[in-house]
Amino acid sequence: MKKELFKILAKINKAILPSYTKRNLDLSKASKIQFAIIGWRAYVTMRALP
Repeated sequence: MKKELFKILAKINKAILPSYTKRNLDLSKASKIQFAIIGWRAYVTMRALP
């Protein structure tokens, strides 16, 4: 059940949140909000993987 929830969250993240790797974001110039989004996406992705 928990893994299914994170899989749904991962799909929502992919649809709504921006992908900074496609934009070639320089991490030294990233804002705190961008770091928070990167961290959230990484957390959800790690939880959704088998």
